[in-house]
Amino acid sequence: MSYAGKVLRVNLTTGDNRVEKLNEKWAHDYFGGKGLGIKYLYEELAPGVDPLSPDNKMILMTGPFTGTTVPVSGKLGIITKSPATGTVLDCSIGGHFAGELKFAGYDAVILEGKATNPSYLYIEDGLVEMRSAADLWGRGAQDTEVALRAKLSPEIKVLAIGPAGENLVTMSCITSELYRQAARGGVGAVMGSKNLKAVAVRGSGSISVPDISNFVATVKEIMRTDTLTDTNLWAFTDGTPMLMDLSQNTGILPTRNFQEGTFTAFENLNSDSLKKVRAGKKGCLSCALGCGNYSKTGRAAVEGPEYETLAIGGSNCGIEDLEGIIKFNDLCDNLGIDTISAGNVTAFAMELTEKGVKDFGLRFGDTAGYLQVPELIARRAGIGADLALGVKKLAQQYGGGEFAMHVKGLEFPGYEPRGSWGMGLAYATSDRGACHLRAWPVAEEAYGERDPFTIDGKAQLVMDMQHYNAVKFSLILCDFWALSLETMAQMLSAALGRSINEEDLRQAGERVVNLARQFNVREGFGKGEDILPERIFKETLKTGATAGKLLPREEFDNMLKEYYALRGWDENGRPSAQTLSKLGIV
Repeated sequence: MSYAGKVLRVNLTTGDNRVEKLNEKWAHDYFGGKGLGIKYLYEELAPGVDPLSPDNKMILMTGPFTGTTVPVSGKLGIITKSPATGTVLDCSIGGHFAGELKFAGYDAVILEGKATNPSYLYIEDGLVEMRSAADLWGRGAQDTEVALRAKLSPEIKVLAIGPAGENLVTMSCITSELYRQAARGGVGAVMGSKNLKAVAVRGSGSISVPDISNFVATVKEIMRTDTLTDTNLWAFTDGTPMLMDLSQNTGILPTRNFQEGTFTAFENLNSDSLKKVRAGKKGCLSCALGCGNYSKTGRAAVEGPEYETLAIGGSNCGIEDLEGIIKFNDLCDNLGIDTISAGNVTAFAMELTEKGVKDFGLRFGDTAGYLQVPELIARRAGIGADLALGVKKLAQQYGGGEFAMHVKGLEFPGYEPRGSWGMGLAYATSDRGACHLRAWPVAEEAYGERDPFTIDGKAQLVMDMQHYNAVKFSLILCDFWALSLETMAQMLSAALGRSINEEDLRQAGERVVNLARQFNVREGFGKGEDILPERIFKETLKTGATAGKLLPREEFDNMLKEYYALRGWDENGRPSAQTLSKLGIV
Protein backbone atom coordinates (compact mmCIF):
# COMPACT_ATOMS: atom_id res chain seq x y z
CA MET A 1 0.00 0.00 0.00
CA SER A 2 1.03 3.63 -0.42
CA TYR A 3 1.91 4.35 3.23
CA ALA A 4 5.55 4.45 4.30
CA GLY A 5 4.50 2.65 7.47
CA LYS A 6 6.67 4.77 9.78
CA VAL A 7 6.17 7.65 12.18
CA LEU A 8 9.13 9.75 13.32
CA ARG A 9 8.82 10.97 16.91
CA VAL A 10 11.18 13.80 17.94
CA ASN A 11 11.70 14.98 21.50
CA LEU A 12 12.85 18.56 21.06
CA THR A 13 13.80 18.86 24.73
CA THR A 14 16.35 16.05 24.67
CA GLY A 15 17.09 15.96 20.96
CA ASP A 16 16.25 12.25 20.90
CA ASN A 17 14.19 10.67 18.15
CA ARG A 18 12.79 7.27 17.36
CA VAL A 19 10.89 5.63 14.55
CA GLU A 20 7.60 3.87 15.30
CA LYS A 21 5.33 1.73 13.20
CA LEU A 22 2.32 3.59 11.82
CA ASN A 23 -0.84 2.58 13.69
CA GLU A 24 -2.51 0.61 10.92
CA LYS A 25 -5.90 0.44 12.64
CA TRP A 26 -6.03 4.22 12.94
CA ALA A 27 -4.83 4.62 9.35
CA HIS A 28 -7.59 2.26 8.24
CA ASP A 29 -10.24 4.34 10.02
CA TYR A 30 -8.89 7.87 9.46
CA PHE A 31 -6.63 7.50 6.37
CA GLY A 32 -4.20 10.39 6.96
CA GLY A 33 -3.97 14.17 7.11
CA LYS A 34 -6.66 15.80 9.22
CA GLY A 35 -8.30 12.64 10.53
CA LEU A 36 -5.24 10.58 11.39
CA GLY A 37 -3.45 13.59 12.84
CA ILE A 38 -6.39 14.41 15.12
CA LYS A 39 -6.56 10.75 16.20
CA TYR A 40 -2.92 10.76 17.27
CA LEU A 41 -3.36 14.09 19.05
CA TYR A 42 -6.56 13.02 20.80
CA GLU A 43 -4.99 9.83 22.11
CA GLU A 44 -1.71 11.43 23.21
CA LEU A 45 -2.61 14.89 24.51
CA ALA A 46 -3.97 15.26 28.03
CA PRO A 47 -7.03 17.53 28.45
CA GLY A 48 -6.30 21.08 29.53
CA VAL A 49 -2.78 21.32 28.13
CA ASP A 50 -1.62 24.89 27.50
CA PRO A 51 -1.17 25.12 23.71
CA LEU A 52 2.05 27.13 24.15
CA SER A 53 3.58 24.80 26.71
CA PRO A 54 6.10 22.05 25.96
CA ASP A 55 3.34 19.53 26.67
CA ASN A 56 1.49 20.42 23.48
CA LYS A 57 2.39 18.40 20.40
CA MET A 58 2.63 19.29 16.75
CA ILE A 59 2.03 16.59 14.17
CA LEU A 60 3.17 16.79 10.54
CA MET A 61 0.97 14.30 8.70
CA THR A 62 0.98 13.06 5.13
CA GLY A 63 -1.74 10.96 3.49
CA PRO A 64 -2.15 7.81 1.40
CA PHE A 65 -1.77 9.76 -1.87
CA THR A 66 1.21 11.86 -0.82
CA GLY A 67 4.14 11.46 -3.20
CA THR A 68 2.08 9.70 -5.86
CA THR A 69 0.73 11.02 -9.16
CA VAL A 70 -2.78 11.49 -7.76
CA PRO A 71 -3.76 15.02 -8.80
CA VAL A 72 -3.58 17.87 -6.26
CA SER A 73 -2.38 15.56 -3.48
CA GLY A 74 0.73 17.51 -2.50
CA LYS A 75 -0.40 19.14 0.75
CA LEU A 76 0.82 18.43 4.28
CA GLY A 77 -1.48 18.31 7.30
CA ILE A 78 -0.33 20.07 10.49
CA ILE A 79 -2.27 19.21 13.63
CA THR A 80 -1.99 20.65 17.14
CA LYS A 81 -4.01 22.38 19.86
CA SER A 82 -4.70 25.98 18.92
CA PRO A 83 -3.31 28.81 21.06
CA ALA A 84 -5.87 31.16 19.48
CA THR A 85 -8.96 29.13 20.32
CA GLY A 86 -8.04 26.26 22.64
CA THR A 87 -9.69 23.90 20.15
CA VAL A 88 -8.24 21.14 18.07
CA LEU A 89 -6.46 22.67 15.10
CA ASP A 90 -5.57 21.22 11.76
CA CYS A 91 -4.14 23.22 8.88
CA SER A 92 -2.75 22.18 5.53
CA ILE A 93 0.10 23.65 3.53
CA GLY A 94 0.87 23.24 -0.14
CA GLY A 95 4.13 22.92 -2.01
CA HIS A 96 6.49 19.94 -1.98
CA PHE A 97 7.35 19.40 1.69
CA ALA A 98 4.84 16.58 2.22
CA GLY A 99 6.12 14.56 -0.71
CA GLU A 100 9.73 15.04 0.40
CA LEU A 101 8.83 13.79 3.90
CA LYS A 102 7.23 10.70 2.41
CA PHE A 103 10.29 10.15 0.18
CA ALA A 104 12.40 10.33 3.36
CA GLY A 105 10.40 7.35 4.61
CA TYR A 106 7.86 8.84 7.03
CA ASP A 107 4.10 9.15 7.08
CA ALA A 108 4.26 11.58 9.98
CA VAL A 109 6.50 13.48 12.35
CA ILE A 110 5.36 14.03 15.95
CA LEU A 111 7.12 16.98 17.60
CA GLU A 112 7.20 17.00 21.40
CA GLY A 113 8.74 19.17 24.13
CA LYS A 114 10.75 22.36 23.65
CA ALA A 115 14.27 22.88 22.42
CA THR A 116 16.61 24.54 24.92
CA ASN A 117 17.81 27.05 22.32
CA PRO A 118 16.54 28.23 18.93
CA SER A 119 16.86 25.22 16.66
CA TYR A 120 15.81 23.69 13.40
CA LEU A 121 15.13 20.04 12.66
CA TYR A 122 17.00 18.44 9.77
CA ILE A 123 15.71 15.21 8.24
CA GLU A 124 17.45 13.40 5.41
CA ASP A 125 16.17 9.85 5.07
CA GLY A 126 17.40 8.08 8.25
CA LEU A 127 19.42 11.08 9.43
CA VAL A 128 17.51 13.16 11.97
CA GLU A 129 19.31 16.01 13.75
CA MET A 130 18.51 19.04 15.85
CA ARG A 131 20.71 21.93 14.72
CA SER A 132 21.26 25.46 15.97
CA ALA A 133 19.08 28.20 14.50
CA ALA A 134 20.82 31.00 16.38
CA ASP A 135 21.71 32.70 13.10
CA LEU A 136 18.12 32.35 11.83
CA TRP A 137 16.19 33.55 14.87
CA GLY A 138 14.64 36.93 14.18
CA ARG A 139 14.64 36.46 10.42
CA GLY A 140 11.55 36.38 8.26
CA ALA A 141 10.05 33.04 7.28
CA GLN A 142 10.97 33.53 3.63
CA ASP A 143 14.45 34.75 4.54
CA THR A 144 14.92 31.66 6.72
CA GLU A 145 13.98 29.31 3.91
CA VAL A 146 16.35 31.03 1.49
CA ALA A 147 19.17 30.82 4.03
CA LEU A 148 18.61 27.12 4.71
CA ARG A 149 18.46 26.25 1.04
CA ALA A 150 21.73 28.10 0.51
CA LYS A 151 23.32 26.31 3.48
CA LEU A 152 21.96 22.80 2.93
CA SER A 153 20.81 22.27 -0.65
CA PRO A 154 18.70 24.05 -3.26
CA GLU A 155 16.52 20.93 -3.27
CA ILE A 156 15.71 20.99 0.46
CA LYS A 157 12.07 21.49 1.45
CA VAL A 158 11.44 23.76 4.42
CA LEU A 159 8.75 24.73 6.91
CA ALA A 160 9.64 27.97 8.69
CA ILE A 161 8.21 30.61 10.99
CA GLY A 162 8.84 34.34 11.08
CA PRO A 163 9.14 36.79 13.99
CA ALA A 164 5.40 36.49 14.72
CA GLY A 165 5.80 32.82 15.56
CA GLU A 166 8.90 33.47 17.63
CA ASN A 167 6.96 36.08 19.61
CA LEU A 168 4.07 33.66 20.15
CA VAL A 169 1.53 35.76 18.27
CA THR A 170 -1.58 33.62 18.11
CA MET A 171 -2.31 34.53 14.50
CA SER A 172 1.14 33.43 13.32
CA CYS A 173 1.55 30.92 10.52
CA ILE A 174 4.04 28.47 9.06
CA THR A 175 5.48 29.16 5.59
CA SER A 176 6.90 26.88 2.93
CA GLU A 177 8.24 27.60 -0.53
CA LEU A 178 8.11 31.31 0.28
CA TYR A 179 4.41 31.78 -0.39
CA ARG A 180 2.52 28.74 0.93
CA GLN A 181 1.11 28.94 4.46
CA ALA A 182 -0.47 26.83 7.17
CA ALA A 183 -2.10 29.92 8.51
CA ARG A 184 -5.04 29.68 10.83
CA GLY A 185 -5.28 29.29 14.59
CA GLY A 186 -1.73 30.25 15.56
CA VAL A 187 0.05 27.12 14.38
CA GLY A 188 3.22 29.20 13.94
CA ALA A 189 3.11 30.21 17.61
CA VAL A 190 3.10 26.54 18.63
CA MET A 191 6.24 26.03 16.60
CA GLY A 192 7.77 29.17 18.12
CA SER A 193 6.88 28.02 21.63
CA LYS A 194 9.04 24.97 20.96
CA ASN A 195 12.04 27.12 19.95
CA LEU A 196 11.72 25.48 16.55
CA LYS A 197 12.52 27.91 13.76
CA ALA A 198 12.25 25.46 10.88
CA VAL A 199 12.00 21.88 9.71
CA ALA A 200 14.08 20.95 6.67
CA VAL A 201 13.67 17.65 4.86
CA ARG A 202 15.17 15.79 1.94
CA GLY A 203 14.27 12.27 0.87
CA SER A 204 15.58 9.81 -1.69
CA GLY A 205 12.99 7.04 -1.38
CA SER A 206 9.89 6.19 -3.38
CA ILE A 207 6.24 5.23 -2.95
CA SER A 208 4.86 1.75 -3.60
CA VAL A 209 1.33 0.71 -4.53
CA PRO A 210 0.01 -2.88 -4.78
CA ASP A 211 -0.66 -2.81 -8.54
CA ILE A 212 1.24 -0.06 -10.31
CA SER A 213 -0.32 -0.69 -13.73
CA ASN A 214 -3.85 -0.43 -12.38
CA PHE A 215 -2.96 2.61 -10.27
CA VAL A 216 -1.38 4.50 -13.17
CA ALA A 217 -4.28 3.69 -15.49
CA THR A 218 -6.84 4.74 -12.88
CA VAL A 219 -5.15 8.05 -12.15
CA LYS A 220 -4.57 8.80 -15.85
CA GLU A 221 -8.23 8.30 -16.70
CA ILE A 222 -9.41 10.36 -13.72
CA MET A 223 -7.02 13.13 -14.66
CA ARG A 224 -8.48 13.22 -18.17
CA THR A 225 -12.16 13.02 -17.27
CA ASP A 226 -12.40 14.55 -13.79
CA THR A 227 -9.50 16.91 -13.13
CA LEU A 228 -8.64 18.79 -16.31
CA THR A 229 -12.21 19.91 -16.92
CA ASP A 230 -14.01 23.25 -17.10
CA THR A 231 -15.33 22.64 -13.58
CA ASN A 232 -11.81 22.89 -12.15
CA LEU A 233 -9.72 24.94 -14.59
CA TRP A 234 -10.94 28.23 -13.11
CA ALA A 235 -8.17 27.62 -10.57
CA PHE A 236 -5.61 28.10 -13.34
CA THR A 237 -7.27 30.80 -15.41
CA ASP A 238 -8.65 33.05 -12.66
CA GLY A 239 -7.94 31.65 -9.21
CA THR A 240 -9.88 32.63 -6.12
CA PRO A 241 -9.97 36.39 -6.95
CA MET A 242 -12.90 35.51 -9.22
CA LEU A 243 -14.96 35.34 -6.01
CA MET A 244 -14.73 39.11 -5.59
CA ASP A 245 -17.31 39.63 -8.34
CA LEU A 246 -19.52 36.81 -7.07
CA SER A 247 -19.49 38.12 -3.52
CA GLN A 248 -20.09 41.71 -4.58
CA ASN A 249 -23.00 40.76 -6.82
CA THR A 250 -24.64 38.64 -4.12
CA GLY A 251 -24.05 41.14 -1.31
CA ILE A 252 -21.78 38.98 0.85
CA LEU A 253 -18.45 40.76 0.39
CA PRO A 254 -17.17 41.76 3.87
CA THR A 255 -16.76 45.51 3.98
CA ARG A 256 -15.64 47.80 6.82
CA ASN A 257 -15.54 45.07 9.48
CA PHE A 258 -18.64 43.31 8.17
CA GLN A 259 -20.77 46.44 8.39
CA GLU A 260 -21.72 46.02 4.72
CA GLY A 261 -21.80 43.30 2.07
CA THR A 262 -20.72 45.38 -0.93
CA PHE A 263 -17.66 47.50 -1.71
CA THR A 264 -17.72 50.33 -4.23
CA ALA A 265 -14.12 49.72 -5.34
CA PHE A 266 -14.38 45.93 -5.69
CA GLU A 267 -13.31 46.05 -9.34
CA ASN A 268 -9.88 47.26 -8.22
CA LEU A 269 -9.42 43.92 -6.43
CA ASN A 270 -11.01 41.34 -8.69
CA SER A 271 -9.60 38.73 -11.04
CA ASP A 272 -9.33 41.11 -13.99
CA SER A 273 -7.23 43.50 -11.92
CA LEU A 274 -5.03 40.68 -10.63
CA LYS A 275 -4.39 39.41 -14.15
CA LYS A 276 -2.87 42.78 -15.02
CA VAL A 277 -0.14 42.29 -12.40
CA ARG A 278 0.27 38.53 -12.80
CA ALA A 279 3.93 37.67 -13.33
CA GLY A 280 3.85 33.87 -13.34
CA LYS A 281 2.12 30.62 -12.38
CA LYS A 282 2.95 27.78 -9.98
CA GLY A 283 1.55 24.49 -8.76
CA CYS A 284 2.23 22.10 -5.88
CA LEU A 285 3.59 18.56 -6.13
CA SER A 286 1.38 16.41 -8.39
CA CYS A 287 -0.81 19.41 -9.16
CA ALA A 288 -2.53 19.54 -12.52
CA LEU A 289 -4.32 22.82 -11.83
CA GLY A 290 -1.53 25.29 -11.02
CA CYS A 291 -3.59 27.76 -8.99
CA GLY A 292 -0.60 29.76 -7.78
CA ASN A 293 -0.48 33.26 -9.26
CA TYR A 294 2.63 35.36 -8.82
CA SER A 295 1.63 39.01 -8.60
CA LYS A 296 4.11 41.84 -8.78
CA THR A 297 3.51 45.53 -8.46
CA GLY A 298 5.96 48.18 -7.41
CA ARG A 299 8.40 46.66 -4.93
CA ALA A 300 6.00 44.00 -3.66
CA ALA A 301 5.61 40.48 -5.03
CA VAL A 302 3.54 37.62 -3.67
CA GLU A 303 1.89 34.41 -4.69
CA GLY A 304 -1.68 35.64 -4.61
CA PRO A 305 -3.35 37.55 -3.12
CA GLU A 306 -6.10 34.99 -2.70
CA TYR A 307 -9.73 36.00 -2.32
CA GLU A 308 -9.63 35.75 1.48
CA THR A 309 -6.83 38.34 1.62
CA LEU A 310 -8.48 40.58 -0.96
CA ALA A 311 -11.75 40.50 0.97
CA ILE A 312 -10.60 40.54 4.59
CA GLY A 313 -7.43 42.57 4.05
CA GLY A 314 -9.02 44.66 1.32
CA SER A 315 -12.70 45.59 1.32
CA ASN A 316 -13.10 44.68 4.99
CA CYS A 317 -10.47 47.30 5.85
CA GLY A 318 -11.83 49.75 3.28
CA ILE A 319 -8.61 49.46 1.24
CA GLU A 320 -9.12 50.23 -2.45
CA ASP A 321 -5.46 50.05 -3.46
CA LEU A 322 -4.43 46.67 -4.93
CA GLU A 323 -0.75 47.50 -4.57
CA GLY A 324 -1.33 48.23 -0.88
CA ILE A 325 -3.01 44.83 -0.39
CA ILE A 326 -0.17 43.07 -2.19
CA LYS A 327 2.31 44.82 0.11
CA PHE A 328 0.23 43.83 3.14
CA ASN A 329 0.19 40.22 1.93
CA ASP A 330 3.94 40.30 1.30
CA LEU A 331 4.66 41.68 4.77
CA CYS A 332 2.46 39.07 6.44
CA ASP A 333 4.09 36.23 4.49
CA ASN A 334 7.63 37.03 5.58
CA LEU A 335 6.70 38.03 9.13
CA GLY A 336 4.67 34.83 9.41
CA ILE A 337 1.13 36.15 9.97
CA ASP A 338 -2.27 34.83 8.87
CA THR A 339 -3.70 37.49 6.55
CA ILE A 340 -7.30 36.60 7.48
CA SER A 341 -6.81 37.21 11.19
CA ALA A 342 -4.54 40.22 10.58
CA GLY A 343 -7.08 41.81 8.25
CA ASN A 344 -9.90 41.21 10.70
CA VAL A 345 -8.13 42.59 13.73
CA THR A 346 -7.08 45.64 11.71
CA ALA A 347 -10.67 46.23 10.59
CA PHE A 348 -11.91 45.77 14.16
CA ALA A 349 -9.37 48.31 15.42
CA MET A 350 -10.48 50.69 12.68
CA GLU A 351 -14.10 50.43 13.81
CA LEU A 352 -13.15 50.78 17.49
CA THR A 353 -11.29 53.95 16.55
CA GLU A 354 -14.07 55.43 14.43
CA LYS A 355 -16.72 54.63 17.04
CA GLY A 356 -14.64 56.26 19.76
CA VAL A 357 -14.28 53.06 21.79
CA LYS A 358 -10.48 52.98 21.64
CA ASP A 359 -8.20 55.06 19.44
CA PHE A 360 -5.67 52.90 17.62
CA GLY A 361 -4.90 55.58 15.07
CA LEU A 362 -6.35 53.39 12.30
CA ARG A 363 -9.24 54.30 10.01
CA PHE A 364 -10.97 52.53 7.16
CA GLY A 365 -9.23 53.20 3.87
CA ASP A 366 -6.00 54.47 5.45
CA THR A 367 -3.47 52.46 3.45
CA ALA A 368 -0.42 53.98 5.10
CA GLY A 369 -1.60 53.12 8.62
CA TYR A 370 -2.78 49.68 7.50
CA LEU A 371 0.66 48.83 6.14
CA GLN A 372 2.26 49.52 9.51
CA VAL A 373 0.16 46.85 11.23
CA PRO A 374 1.89 43.55 10.24
CA GLU A 375 5.30 44.58 11.56
CA LEU A 376 3.78 45.94 14.77
CA ILE A 377 1.82 42.74 15.35
CA ALA A 378 4.81 40.49 14.63
CA ARG A 379 7.03 42.45 17.03
CA ARG A 380 4.24 43.11 19.57
CA ALA A 381 5.27 46.76 19.37
CA GLY A 382 3.10 49.85 19.87
CA ILE A 383 -0.53 49.12 18.98
CA GLY A 384 0.68 45.72 17.78
CA ALA A 385 0.92 44.58 21.40
CA ASP A 386 -2.86 44.86 21.54
CA LEU A 387 -3.69 43.79 17.99
CA ALA A 388 -1.59 40.64 18.41
CA LEU A 389 -4.21 39.47 20.91
CA GLY A 390 -6.70 38.86 18.10
CA VAL A 391 -10.27 40.10 17.80
CA LYS A 392 -11.78 38.13 20.68
CA LYS A 393 -9.26 39.15 23.33
CA LEU A 394 -9.05 42.69 21.99
CA ALA A 395 -12.82 43.02 22.47
CA GLN A 396 -12.58 41.59 25.97
CA GLN A 397 -9.99 44.24 26.80
CA TYR A 398 -11.56 47.32 25.21
CA GLY A 399 -15.18 46.51 24.29
CA GLY A 400 -16.99 46.18 20.97
CA GLY A 401 -17.81 42.51 21.49
CA GLU A 402 -21.04 42.82 19.53
CA PHE A 403 -19.05 43.56 16.35
CA ALA A 404 -15.99 41.40 17.10
CA MET A 405 -16.18 39.06 14.11
CA HIS A 406 -14.99 35.69 15.34
CA VAL A 407 -16.19 32.26 16.44
CA LYS A 408 -14.36 30.57 19.31
CA GLY A 409 -11.59 33.15 18.93
CA LEU A 410 -10.92 32.53 15.23
CA GLU A 411 -11.71 35.47 12.97
CA PHE A 412 -14.21 35.30 10.09
CA PRO A 413 -13.22 34.38 6.53
CA GLY A 414 -14.55 36.34 3.55
CA TYR A 415 -18.25 35.45 3.44
CA GLU A 416 -21.04 37.47 5.04
CA PRO A 417 -23.42 35.02 6.81
CA ARG A 418 -26.36 37.41 6.69
CA GLY A 419 -26.41 36.61 2.98
CA SER A 420 -25.77 32.89 3.41
CA TRP A 421 -27.48 31.49 6.48
CA GLY A 422 -25.97 28.05 6.02
CA MET A 423 -22.56 29.70 6.09
CA GLY A 424 -23.46 31.08 9.50
CA LEU A 425 -24.13 27.57 10.78
CA ALA A 426 -20.89 26.36 9.18
CA TYR A 427 -18.91 29.06 10.98
CA ALA A 428 -20.59 28.34 14.30
CA THR A 429 -20.03 24.58 14.23
CA SER A 430 -16.56 24.47 12.68
CA ASP A 431 -14.11 22.53 14.84
CA ARG A 432 -11.42 25.23 14.77
CA GLY A 433 -13.63 28.33 14.91
CA ALA A 434 -14.93 30.48 12.04
CA CYS A 435 -13.80 28.65 8.91
CA HIS A 436 -14.90 28.24 5.30
CA LEU A 437 -12.92 25.02 4.78
CA ARG A 438 -15.08 22.83 7.00
CA ALA A 439 -18.19 23.49 4.92
CA TRP A 440 -18.85 26.01 2.16
CA PRO A 441 -22.63 26.25 1.72
CA VAL A 442 -22.21 29.69 0.17
CA ALA A 443 -21.50 27.81 -3.07
CA GLU A 444 -25.07 26.51 -3.14
CA GLU A 445 -26.70 29.51 -1.49
CA ALA A 446 -25.38 32.95 -2.51
CA TYR A 447 -23.42 31.58 -5.48
CA GLY A 448 -25.91 28.87 -6.36
CA GLU A 449 -29.63 28.14 -6.60
CA ARG A 450 -30.59 27.54 -2.95
CA ASP A 451 -32.45 30.25 -1.08
CA PRO A 452 -29.80 31.79 1.22
CA PHE A 453 -32.41 33.35 3.52
CA THR A 454 -34.01 30.22 4.91
CA ILE A 455 -32.87 27.54 7.35
CA ASP A 456 -34.75 24.79 5.49
CA GLY A 457 -32.37 21.94 4.70
CA LYS A 458 -29.31 23.88 5.83
CA ALA A 459 -28.44 21.68 8.81
CA GLN A 460 -28.30 18.64 6.53
CA LEU A 461 -26.35 20.57 3.90
CA VAL A 462 -23.72 21.75 6.37
CA MET A 463 -23.38 18.33 7.95
CA ASP A 464 -22.93 16.60 4.59
CA MET A 465 -20.36 19.17 3.50
CA GLN A 466 -18.44 18.78 6.75
CA HIS A 467 -18.26 15.01 6.24
CA TYR A 468 -17.10 15.46 2.65
CA ASN A 469 -14.40 17.99 3.54
CA ALA A 470 -13.23 16.01 6.56
CA VAL A 471 -12.44 12.96 4.46
CA LYS A 472 -11.08 15.07 1.59
CA PHE A 473 -8.62 16.75 3.96
CA SER A 474 -7.77 13.40 5.53
CA LEU A 475 -6.73 12.22 2.07
CA ILE A 476 -5.14 15.70 1.82
CA LEU A 477 -6.62 16.56 -1.54
CA CYS A 478 -6.68 20.23 -2.46
CA ASP A 479 -9.93 22.06 -1.90
CA PHE A 480 -9.89 23.32 -5.49
CA TRP A 481 -10.63 19.94 -7.07
CA ALA A 482 -14.39 19.41 -7.08
CA LEU A 483 -14.31 15.63 -7.14
CA SER A 484 -16.92 13.15 -5.93
CA LEU A 485 -16.67 10.61 -3.13
CA GLU A 486 -16.92 7.98 -5.85
CA THR A 487 -13.76 9.30 -7.51
CA MET A 488 -11.97 9.47 -4.16
CA ALA A 489 -12.94 5.87 -3.45
CA GLN A 490 -11.75 4.71 -6.85
CA MET A 491 -8.30 6.26 -6.39
CA LEU A 492 -7.98 5.12 -2.78
CA SER A 493 -8.87 1.53 -3.68
CA ALA A 494 -6.12 1.57 -6.32
CA ALA A 495 -3.59 3.11 -3.92
CA LEU A 496 -4.27 0.79 -0.98
CA GLY A 497 -5.16 -2.43 -2.76
CA ARG A 498 -8.45 -2.91 -0.93
CA SER A 499 -12.00 -2.14 -1.89
CA ILE A 500 -13.30 1.20 -0.59
CA ASN A 501 -16.68 2.67 -1.51
CA GLU A 502 -18.48 5.98 -1.11
CA GLU A 503 -20.17 4.96 2.13
CA ASP A 504 -16.81 4.02 3.66
CA LEU A 505 -15.58 7.53 2.94
CA ARG A 506 -18.76 9.21 4.11
CA GLN A 507 -18.57 7.36 7.41
CA ALA A 508 -14.87 8.20 7.74
CA GLY A 509 -15.73 11.88 7.32
CA GLU A 510 -18.40 11.60 9.99
CA ARG A 511 -15.93 9.83 12.27
CA VAL A 512 -13.36 12.61 11.86
CA VAL A 513 -15.90 15.37 12.56
CA ASN A 514 -17.11 13.62 15.70
CA LEU A 515 -13.60 12.91 16.97
CA ALA A 516 -12.70 16.59 16.53
CA ARG A 517 -15.89 17.53 18.36
CA GLN A 518 -15.10 15.10 21.16
CA PHE A 519 -11.66 16.69 21.50
CA ASN A 520 -13.28 20.10 21.88
CA VAL A 521 -15.92 18.82 24.31
CA ARG A 522 -13.11 17.41 26.41
CA GLU A 523 -11.63 20.92 26.44
CA GLY A 524 -14.89 22.42 27.70
CA PHE A 525 -16.55 23.54 24.45
CA GLY A 526 -20.27 23.17 23.84
CA LYS A 527 -23.36 24.96 22.61
CA GLY A 528 -22.32 28.23 24.22
CA GLU A 529 -19.37 28.46 21.84
CA ASP A 530 -21.38 27.54 18.72
CA ILE A 531 -22.50 31.12 18.27
CA LEU A 532 -22.09 34.11 15.97
CA PRO A 533 -21.42 37.77 16.83
CA GLU A 534 -24.43 39.88 17.77
CA ARG A 535 -23.94 42.01 14.64
CA ILE A 536 -25.13 39.08 12.53
CA PHE A 537 -28.37 38.75 14.51
CA LYS A 538 -29.20 42.41 15.13
CA GLU A 539 -27.82 44.65 12.35
CA THR A 540 -29.22 44.61 8.84
CA LEU A 541 -27.02 45.07 5.81
CA LYS A 542 -27.73 48.27 3.90
CA THR A 543 -26.66 47.80 0.29
CA GLY A 544 -26.74 45.38 -2.61
CA ALA A 545 -28.56 42.08 -2.87
CA THR A 546 -28.56 41.62 0.91
CA ALA A 547 -29.94 45.04 1.82
CA GLY A 548 -32.23 44.75 4.84
CA LYS A 549 -31.05 41.24 5.68
CA LEU A 550 -29.85 39.74 8.94
CA LEU A 551 -29.86 36.22 10.37
CA PRO A 552 -32.61 36.13 13.02
CA ARG A 553 -31.34 34.63 16.26
CA GLU A 554 -34.40 32.40 16.61
CA GLU A 555 -33.85 30.98 13.13
CA PHE A 556 -30.18 30.35 13.91
CA ASP A 557 -31.07 28.59 17.17
CA ASN A 558 -33.56 26.35 15.36
CA MET A 559 -31.00 25.53 12.67
CA LEU A 560 -28.41 24.65 15.31
CA LYS A 561 -30.91 22.48 17.19
CA GLU A 562 -31.72 20.57 14.02
CA TYR A 563 -28.01 20.17 13.29
CA TYR A 564 -27.38 18.65 16.72
CA ALA A 565 -30.28 16.24 16.29
CA LEU A 566 -29.09 15.09 12.87
CA ARG A 567 -25.63 14.50 14.27
CA GLY A 568 -26.77 12.48 17.26
CA TRP A 569 -25.49 15.11 19.69
CA ASP A 570 -27.32 16.20 22.83
CA GLU A 571 -28.85 19.64 23.36
CA ASN A 572 -25.45 20.96 24.51
CA GLY A 573 -23.69 19.78 21.38
CA ARG A 574 -22.01 16.74 22.88
CA PRO A 575 -21.84 13.52 20.82
CA SER A 576 -23.92 10.82 22.46
CA ALA A 577 -22.36 7.57 23.59
CA GLN A 578 -24.40 5.81 20.91
CA THR A 579 -23.01 8.08 18.19
CA LEU A 580 -19.43 7.60 19.34
CA SER A 581 -19.91 3.85 19.58
CA LYS A 582 -21.46 3.64 16.11
CA LEU A 583 -18.41 5.39 14.66
CA GLY A 584 -15.90 3.35 16.65
CA ILE A 585 -14.51 6.35 18.49
CA VAL A 586 -14.92 4.87 21.98
